Amino acid sequence: MTAATAKRILLTGFEPFDKDSVNPSWEVARALDGALIAGGVVHALQLPCVFGAAMPVLDEALAQLQPTLIISLGLAGGRTDITPERVAINMDDARIADNAGNQPVDQPVVREAPAAYFSTLPIKAMVRNLRDAGIPASVSNTAGTFVCNHVFYALMHRLARRAGPGVRGGFIHIPALPQQAAQHPGMASMALETQVQGIRSAIHTAMTVQEDLQENAGQLH
Repeated sequence: MTAATAKRILLTGFEPFDKDSVNPSWEVARALDGALIAGGVVHALQLPCVFGAAMPVLDEALAQLQPTLIISLGLAGGRTDITPERVAINMDDARIADNAGNQPVDQPVVREAPAAYFSTLPIKAMVRNLRDAGIPASVSNTAGTFVCNHVFYALMHRLARRAGPGVRGGFIHIPALPQQAAQHPGMASMALETQVQGIRSAIHTAMTVQEDLQENAGQLH
């Protein structure tokens, strides 16, 4: 199999934001650009960390590539593990401004659209396989209300309305890099090579597992 005959996998990451000079979501995505994984080739795409501007960039890539798998990555500073997200909510409520100075409060991502969408990725199987590989991972039940959730929701809304059969999508949050944690004492971090290995595993799972595991991944709070 060659890149020309492989299925297309779109893997997105964000530009740096909030005074950081690096964003692990983009570093991981670009490290995997061109990788052949389980019959698919990865196409990395950087998104602006800007409400309303990220989705036109993603829309153009979706139209051009027509991928069978779309995974968006984002930084969750403070988290200790790789966390596939379960649900996106139709709400923009920014604690800080985005890179264009926008700070929406209690605004829908898409007007007159459903309150939420669930990921169509096999998130529990992803977590199981990551843990089996010795990589910290857990299911997350909140993608926040910043640009990460904005992109996650808008992506799932588009897939629900337009995607053909077999197209899957979702969002995965990843921890900070050690160089970021060095500037924030006490912040959790994960080495870039571990994150790249973890997202490669997550992609492989998404390409090969059709029915997700039925096992507990709930939380009390």
